[in-house]
Order: sequence, then structure tokens, then C-alpha cells
Amino acid sequence: MSAPASSAPWWRQLTGYHWFVFIVASSAWFFDCLDQRLFSLARIPALSSLMGQPGSAPEVQAFGKVATAWFLIGWGVGGMIFGALGDRFGRAKMLTLTILIYSSFTGLTFFSVGKIDFTIYRFLTGLGVGGVFGLAVALIAETVPSGARAQALGMLQVLSTVGNLTAVLCKTTIDSLQTAGTIAPDRGWRWMFLIGALPALMILFTRKRLKETEPWLKLKAEGKLPKGSIFSPYVGLLSDRKWRKNLIVGALIASTGVVGLWAIGEYAVDLQNAVFGSYYQQQVPAGVVDAKMWVKQHVDSAKNWAYFWQMTGAAIGMWLFTQLAQATGRRVAFVVGFSAALVVTVFAYWKMNTPTDAYWMMFLMGAVQLGPFAGFAIYLPELFPSRLRSTGISFCYNVGRFAAAAGSFFSAILTKEVFSGYLPPLPYRYSAMTMCAIFLVGIVAVVFAPETKGQPLPEDDEGAR
Repeated sequence: MSAPASSAPWWRQLTGYHWFVFIVASSAWFFDCLDQRLFSLARIPALSSLMGQPGSAPEVQAFGKVATAWFLIGWGVGGMIFGALGDRFGRAKMLTLTILIYSSFTGLTFFSVGKIDFTIYRFLTGLGVGGVFGLAVALIAETVPSGARAQALGMLQVLSTVGNLTAVLCKTTIDSLQTAGTIAPDRGWRWMFLIGALPALMILFTRKRLKETEPWLKLKAEGKLPKGSIFSPYVGLLSDRKWRKNLIVGALIASTGVVGLWAIGEYAVDLQNAVFGSYYQQQVPAGVVDAKMWVKQHVDSAKNWAYFWQMTGAAIGMWLFTQLAQATGRRVAFVVGFSAALVVTVFAYWKMNTPTDAYWMMFLMGAVQLGPFAGFAIYLPELFPSRLRSTGISFCYNVGRFAAAAGSFFSAILTKEVFSGYLPPLPYRYSAMTMCAIFLVGIVAVVFAPETKGQPLPEDDEGAR
């Protein structure tokens, strides 16, 4: 499985096959993140077209949150299912299947005719998306040498930002084609989802060479893999006191980050629409024929730049989190990360008023909100034994999708009901700032979490039944 820890740089500890596994797993996660971001960027234009209303209409904005919630529910369900199937039938085999599922249904979204089938496609896409992380992380963790494990898993998450930025590049290109008249103005979102079908081609080049990990093959040969129903791996986790505790604290820690990103960070775009629109309406030069179009173009450009700086900050934040986790331990890194996320996110939603504000604030918010995601890749496989590792990782990482879905509904209620008496963009600000209380949950959970820095991956004989 993995050689003893070495003092050599992590990348020098990898063989050719190690690099192949790292590239395949990272590519699966890259395209997964590309799909996620394509949805975020195309969600409102798609629903505006399908519902026949402007994207700014409250009905479109509200249903956008509903579609997001169902996508997250599918994500959570997929994670629960494919994590367990990965322990029973193999990480490599199930990773290939999840790629095929999310790419196929993303492509089928191109053919949506209404908001209901659009949402159904997004739910089914979520099933595949949800399975990727736990399988990819388990595959790398059980393949690379122990001395390279943390850095390789941290880099997996750093590279995910490239998928997000690639989605923005795709949208910018399609927007340009729409402006030039090459693509009809209300069909650009369809082509964005069709791009998301491309990962299916990756299976043709990786399926035969990608092997199951040695720990999994050893367990299979010894007849120690989970047997029975799809729930049997969960029975194994819950019946052992140590794995049960690790499952709970891991789920709370991961859920904090997932809710912070999807139920808070993702709606920074709503705030940007409001503040950028107000800002550029006051900047329209004299003599502009179509002031509305001028404002829209500048708002779209500013949002793209804000996202670029957010992802740049995310990549740096993930790298810094990885180094901190290696130097001080996983627990200290999570406390620092969640504390920074709480402070920076509240400040950004409170003070963001101009595009310039957004550029540096989104850089910081990306660093502190997404930095701990590198920690999830590093820490979660260190909490569970090989026969239950895929299940444990997927459960912890994806149970937060249900919480994030609930957070999306709750955020919509805060915006539309609790803070509706305030003029825009105050409802967006106040609802997001209220939701930031979730980071306190993560800080408290870390108190009960085991420290795993410098330890080998656990196995069953360490459990405490």
C-alpha cells in the first residue's frame, strides 16, 4: 500500500503508477468541480429561459435556491450510496461509474424543457457528483506512500480550483459567442451543460489501467469486505465505538465547511448582483445608447473577476491549510481555518460595496472558506479502517449536503421573510451573516476530534467495540 514515510519531497516519493492514480483521481474531481460551477453559473439563466421570466424575478431567484437544494440532496444521497459501494465493490470501479453518471445527466440537462425536468436532471447529476470525492480520496490515500499522502490529498483539492476557473472560462467564451450571434441569446446555458458531458470520454482512457488498491484487494482475498445490504458498511461504522465517534466528529467538521460554502459563500453572487448593479448605474458615461446593456456587461465582468480572485485565494488557502496541518496538526489547522472563515465572511458580507471591494474580499473569503476543504481530503481517510474508509469519507463529506440544502432553504426564508423589510442588498447581507454561526459548530466539534498527524492509516484492530 504505502512505503514508510520518507524525508524526500512528496512528489519524489511517487512512482509512475502513483502519478497515474493521482492524475485520474484529480481529473475526476476536476471535472466534478467543473460540473458544480457550470451549474452555479448557468442556474439562473437556465431557469429564466425555462420559466419565461427575467433572472432578477423573485420567482426565478427563489426556484434557483430550490434547484440548488435538490442538487445538494442528490449529491448527499449519491455520496452515501457510492461510498458504501466503493467499500464493497472497489474504489476504482465505482469511481468510473460515478463519472459516467454525472457527465451523462449533465449533458442531458441540455434538453430540459421546464423547471421540473431541469431539477430532476440536477438531482440525478448530484448522485454521481456526490460519489466522486470519497472514492477519489480513498484511492489516493491507499495508493501513495504515507510520506506523500497528506500533500497529495491537499493538492487534489488545490487542483479543484482549476475546474472552477475552467467553468468561468467556458461561460465567458459562450457569452462571447452569444454576443456575436453565433449562439442564440437564450441557449448559451444549454451549451454550458453540454460541455459538462465531456468527462465521460475520460473513462475510455483510464478504465482498463486503473486498479483497485492493495488494502482493498487484500481484504477481498481474506473475505473481510462488508457483506449483505448496502447498509452493511454503515453497520460496521456504527457498531464500533471508535469508528462511530470518528464518524460523528468527521461529519460535523466537514458539514461546517460544506454549509459555509454552499449555503453562504455561493450566494455572494446575489450580493454582487445588487451592489455591482447599483454601483455601475451611477457610472454610466454620457452618450451611451443602451445604458442597461452597458451596466449588465460591466456587472458580469466584475463578477467574473471576483470569482477569479476567489478561486485564486482558494488555491492559496488550501495550500496554506495543508502546510499548517502538516506542521501543527489537523485540529489546530481546523480551528484556525474555521475561526478565520467566521471573521472574514461576516466582514465581507457586511462591507462589500464596490467591485474593488469584492476583488480583495472574495480573495480572502475563498482562502478561508475553501482552505479547510484540503483538510477534509487529508483528515477524513485517517479516521477509518480500509474496509470502511470509502463509506466513512463519503458519509462525512456528503452528509453536509443535506445540511447545506436545509441551509439554502433557511437562507431563502431569512432573505424573503425575516429580513425582507430592509432594502436590497441588506437582506442578502444579514441572512449570510446570520448563517455564519455554522463555523462555531465546527470549532466545537474539533475539541472532540482525534489528532492523526504523523500516524498510519488506521485498521480494524484499533477499534474499540
